[in-house]
Amino acid sequence: MTAHTDIDLVVFDILGTLVDEPGGVREAIGEAAPDGSDADRLVDRWFDHVETEQQKIVDGLRPFVNGDILNHEAAQIVAAEGGFDGEDAIERLATSQRRLAPWLDTVDSLARLSQHFPVVGLSNASRETLIRLSAYAGLRWHYLLSAEEARSYKPAPEVYRLAFDLAGVGPERILMVAAHAWDLRGAQAAGFRTAFVQRPVGDAPTEDDGFDYRGESLAEVVDQIALR
Repeated sequence: MTAHTDIDLVVFDILGTLVDEPGGVREAIGEAAPDGSDADRLVDRWFDHVETEQQKIVDGLRPFVNGDILNHEAAQIVAAEGGFDGEDAIERLATSQRRLAPWLDTVDSLARLSQHFPVVGLSNASRETLIRLSAYAGLRWHYLLSAEEARSYKPAPEVYRLAFDLAGVGPERILMVAAHAWDLRGAQAAGFRTAFVQRPVGDAPTEDDGFDYRGESLAEVVDQIALR
């Protein structure tokens, strides 16, 4: 297999793209909540809080706090609305990102690609969560980057800048892989090439999105990036 020579670095979103984040949060809520019938609403409540607070930070409306703090806030909200309490239950829910299952093709596809390119994770999750999650899910990296290092969150341009500062090459030689069209639009605005991978969760492209690669699985995207 011969790799494309116009790509020097492949950067991956992690949550949702490589691991099942909503499924992991839903499982943690189901373990803690006395009545699992409201789990879908509580999952939505979790993500609504985290995404809203991240956007406030990007917009300068809230001082930076890392993803672990936002997850703790979300866990406390979900516990209050779900009718459960106890420090242990809330802590386990708050740290559920550290125990997310990889999608079935993630580990093998990441390993295949890493034989041809440096592979880097770039996530809104905290440094500590990324390290623990990567160990749990079997994700092997050449390097891990957390938005915590930029004191902001994707899609803020300073987060993507972490990748080309690391690579020492122009952004046009970096490929960003994600299951979230909003993330890829942010990467495009930073000058990156882009690859959309379809997942059961994520943010689908619109007709106006012009990503360089698209695949119904990560394995399919890897096949497109590396020429047989």
